[in-house]
Amino acid sequence: MVIWAWIGAILVGVSLGLMGSGGAFLTIPILVYWVGLEEKVAFASALAIVGIISAVSATGYAKRSQIDWRTVAWFGLPSMLGAVFGAYSARYVPSWVQLVLFGGVLLVAAVLMLRPLKLNDAPSVPRAFWQIGLDGLLVGVVTGLVGIGGGFLIIPALVLLGGLSMTLAVGTSLMIITMNCVSGFWEYLHVLDDLQLSLDWGLIGVFSLLGIVGSLIGQKLSDYLPQQLLRRLFAVFLLLMGAFILWRNLPKLMGVFG
Repeated sequence: MVIWAWIGAILVGVSLGLMGSGGAFLTIPILVYWVGLEEKVAFASALAIVGIISAVSATGYAKRSQIDWRTVAWFGLPSMLGAVFGAYSARYVPSWVQLVLFGGVLLVAAVLMLRPLKLNDAPSVPRAFWQIGLDGLLVGVVTGLVGIGGGFLIIPALVLLGGLSMTLAVGTSLMIITMNCVSGFWEYLHVLDDLQLSLDWGLIGVFSLLGIVGSLIGQKLSDYLPQQLLRRLFAVFLLLMGAFILWRNLPKLMGVFG
């Protein structure tokens, strides 16, 4: 099972490097179901891992001028505030509820990404600053609550609402994910301390290193794969993982309504 976890770590990096997202929706199930971490420890660990991998991956996109820094500022900063609030709220929410929310948001994001959209014809008029900031704040709250970087929500927001091309959205997303992870992880440390839980820093280190290798592979692949294909692959991954997580937590959900 450890070998599968390390393979999963590489896939996390490939996903982040290739699509600018997907790190957490792979990392959290791997840490919970394969490694066996307690859910809230897994959420915090995922923030650290995805943040490290995203930061390294973002440097490659920055060198190629594939980051929209205007969007990073106006979307990313409010998103950081939202992530802190979401992570703070996590101490009052049962872990299985967080997983159900996580699975549900994955399905919603997948549906958004499957909607027809001509990426090359994206709007040329930028969204108003306050609208971008509000998008970021809402995304940050959700991602902080379920312990993820938020790429699976950021990508649809940047492409469908922000008018960015998929390539530019990927690099921009990676930078925003890094910012979200830093702020969310900082608050999650307080959550774990309150619950008397601790992190496995060795696991985080190895997982991050393997993920960085995967991210370099993903960035190379992104030069050869069309944007529309990336978008469809992204949506399919979200659908499969969202359905899996909801299925695993269905008994607890049924127990609430039963």
